Amino acid sequence: MAANRSGGRWSRNGGALGAAIARARTTPPPTQQVFSPLGALGRRQLSQVDLIGQSLSTIAPATGMIYIAAWMISARPGLVGLAAIVGITAVVVAVAFCVTQFTRRLAAAGSLYSFAFHGLPRRATLTVGAALLLGYLGISISVLANSAVSLLGIAAALDVPLSGSGPMMVTAAMVAGLVAVIAVRGVRFATRAILVVEVCSLALICILMLAGPDAAGHPTTPPSPGTLPVLALIVVLSMAGFESAAFFGPEARRPLTTVSRAVLVTPVVCGSVFVFAAWAALTGRADAVVAAYFDGTASGVSLAMVLAVKVGVTCSWLACTLGCAQAGSRLLLAMGVEGTAPRSLSRVHPRLRTPYVAVASFLVAGIAGAWAYLRFFVQDSTAFDGFVEVALVIAYTLLAVSCLRFLRRIGEDSPSTTAMSVGMAAAGASLLGYLVVDGVAQGQWVLPVAVLLIGASGTAWAAALARLRPHSLTTMGAFDSVETADLLPGSGTLILDDDGRPQLVSAHAGPGPRE
Repeated sequence: MAANRSGGRWSRNGGALGAAIARARTTPPPTQQVFSPLGALGRRQLSQVDLIGQSLSTIAPATGMIYIAAWMISARPGLVGLAAIVGITAVVVAVAFCVTQFTRRLAAAGSLYSFAFHGLPRRATLTVGAALLLGYLGISISVLANSAVSLLGIAAALDVPLSGSGPMMVTAAMVAGLVAVIAVRGVRFATRAILVVEVCSLALICILMLAGPDAAGHPTTPPSPGTLPVLALIVVLSMAGFESAAFFGPEARRPLTTVSRAVLVTPVVCGSVFVFAAWAALTGRADAVVAAYFDGTASGVSLAMVLAVKVGVTCSWLACTLGCAQAGSRLLLAMGVEGTAPRSLSRVHPRLRTPYVAVASFLVAGIAGAWAYLRFFVQDSTAFDGFVEVALVIAYTLLAVSCLRFLRRIGEDSPSTTAMSVGMAAAGASLLGYLVVDGVAQGQWVLPVAVLLIGASGTAWAAALARLRPHSLTTMGAFDSVETADLLPGSGTLILDDDGRPQLVSAHAGPGPRE
């Protein structure tokens, strides 16, 4: 009996499908085509491996290992620091969980900026956009400048001294030019190239740390009250970009699945290697690697070790520069499509399907910033890094709030998602509050000013748009959507509503859009 019922269902479904196919054969193609706002990009081309490569490259875990190991050696927090890195990794994974609540439902080129719109007011959404743009641009500036420093460091190790700001700036411009060519060449080529480079760099640094001397380790001291918040900022900055796969939802083959996996897997992998680096620092195995990178042969390390470390870290810097350029250009593309940024940023190369104007604009800003970085911050980047860290923490905190509101609005919240969102929002707000109070108390105004400026950026941006381009405030939140070519002829018709968003109209239900 069950088999008959099952067969009946199959027969009815088969009959409906057959009728739809027959109707499609006799239905003329629609005269007006409706395209996705992000349809100019090469849709459905990136695999799971490509997306993981994009996120890993933006993080640059090989360089993060060096800096975390160096901090563990200098601060000597012992097992408390190691446990703190594990805890911070868990927090970032929780933020990734909040991000996946959007990536499982939407494919957007604006990542957190596009997602925030669905749970926050427009001013707060623009604050997320400004914070995300400042964060990625800041990372790009830093890694572009450090790429130049690392390349000249390799030359110096080979007795080819090229000192002075001139060679550094020329080298940074050459790196940016190479990155621009690869980024415009094609997204698949770029993601696979940076994955190979980053994996090789990561493996090299791990092997060098494992092969390091079995030293007795370092004496530990009880961490001061301000030590762990500093460590938290360092790890957050080192993991910045874990969500960059979300920028490529429209270009992924199965965006709602593969992007979510990449967003979750990446912080777990990077957190694991950061914990390994901290362990290597505690046991003395990272001493030679850290000394080779920062002091060269003057530290007593062999030339071969110096070259190996510098080449590995430099390759990681280069991969990160490319990853940031790809992610940042998609963010600018999304803003250009919506009109919250100049419309020219939405131009896509007709053959290569890459946002070449956005890539060029992002890298030009990166070169200008890298030159300023090499001039003012290369010796002490604490203030610069702090500004970038504040921007990222603000973006992640507001995203957690948006996740809570979004899931409640669509009726898909649960105790676990509510607890996670509230916990992440509280953790981010607490960290920001500590930075403001501590900065005022210590007379160090960089971080409090950064919190104030970035927090007010969305309000200022919205006021400017209301005066210059008010319609753009109604077209925010662009994401990939079905196109006319995706529909079976006769099954329905796509139309654009008053805000320019595609709406599906039933083929048999009159002119009203189907909910």
